[in-house]
Amino acid sequence: MRKMSHPIAVFLLLTITPLGCLTAGSEPSEEDEVEQLKEQVVDLTRLIEQMQKEHEGQIAELRVQIEGWKGEQPEPVPQVAPVDDELARLRAMAESLAGPKKEEKAPEEIVYKSRGVSLQQLNPEISVSGDLIAYYRDQEGTRQRTDVFLRGLELNFQSYLDPFSKLKATAHVHDDGEVHLEEVYYTHFTMLEGATLELGRFRQQFGVVNRWHEDALDQIQYPLALQRIFGEEGLNQIGASIDWAFPEWADAHHGLTLQITNTENERLFDDETLGTPSLLFHYKNFRDLSRDTYLEFGLSGLFGWNDEWEIQTAPDTVITEHDALGTRLFGADLSMLWEPADRALYRNIEWRSELYALNRDILAPDGSGRDTINAWGMYSYLQSKIAQNLIVGTRLDYYEPDSKDYAVQPILSLVPLAYPEKNSHRWQVAPYITWWQSEWVFFRAEYDYAWGDGMENDEHVVWFQTVFAAGPHKHERY
Repeated sequence: MRKMSHPIAVFLLLTITPLGCLTAGSEPSEEDEVEQLKEQVVDLTRLIEQMQKEHEGQIAELRVQIEGWKGEQPEPVPQVAPVDDELARLRAMAESLAGPKKEEKAPEEIVYKSRGVSLQQLNPEISVSGDLIAYYRDQEGTRQRTDVFLRGLELNFQSYLDPFSKLKATAHVHDDGEVHLEEVYYTHFTMLEGATLELGRFRQQFGVVNRWHEDALDQIQYPLALQRIFGEEGLNQIGASIDWAFPEWADAHHGLTLQITNTENERLFDDETLGTPSLLFHYKNFRDLSRDTYLEFGLSGLFGWNDEWEIQTAPDTVITEHDALGTRLFGADLSMLWEPADRALYRNIEWRSELYALNRDILAPDGSGRDTINAWGMYSYLQSKIAQNLIVGTRLDYYEPDSKDYAVQPILSLVPLAYPEKNSHRWQVAPYITWWQSEWVFFRAEYDYAWGDGMENDEHVVWFQTVFAAGPHKHERY
């Protein structure tokens, strides 16, 4: 029969045994009762001692298990007698409920960091680029045939001022040490929904390439018509610009740029003295013709005034007259890019063309009164990436100034917007090849052949260009 080793067993033993003795026979005497009690006390004492030994053994085994969970070497414990089956079952249940032993992890080290603002993060991003030019020229009447010069060193600065605005500036250092600010403007992104505001000096968005810096052009120089109408450095004035991006319509994206600036461009507004601003607009329409082909079309317009005119009344006499007359310039641009998505790093074909048309009211320098100058020009170029770092292309230029008998006076001149000869015009073709040594350096070789009537003599020029740049914003268009 299974032995009871629980405290309840002791209680039952103490209560049941006297009753059993009383029911087994006749009524006992006092001496018999005392003897029976003595025997029961002896049995009870023996039972308690046995249970105490069993509990000590169980406690020792549990201590061994706990110390094992802690990864410690337990002290040797004395061997104890096998425990009761009931206690073994309870221990097994307790271990299953406790789950697997967990490894004790070392406490993590607390690292305290400074929450102060890093001054380095407040510094603007700075990029530097150099543009080295060498050429050989063959032109009748020109003595200097070769030269090497640093066309410029550009220092570009830009930084986000806050989550809503950004500053960008470009300082151009010429070979002779002269420094001028090519661009410095503030951009605000969230003034109007879908619109961006710019304030400062910037290259204006007339067409496409006027917005680009010289060292980021696809050829060595700006197109011929752009140089003759805007000047060698293009259209670059001070004012405000707002760019709107409109929702997609008719499978195309649309954008509109409005700019109001001062009139410091010498080629167009040299006779403006009242401070009347000029107005410019540029509309852009661009769409994907296919997965690999992209088309962009644009229209531009520029409007301003001139109010002060020099009139030559005698070979050595020049007088000044005032009359506010308008200057209008219109343009159209078309760009197409084919670039296969699976070979974009190695192949593409790009075609870009622009047209410029000038209509400018003047007071004739010979004193004959009001007149109008009409000059126009265009360019078109096609280039292709034939390898990952090699681009070949050709640009064709055409420019036609107005023909005025009084275009060249002994003191005053309207060149290059007008020439005395009839049907004056000039063509230029410029094949070129560009090799990108790396992301930071590229080399370009170009041959220009220019010819025409009523203007300069025919010209052959071989150009070599090296552009090297460093910084986070290398070779940016603008």
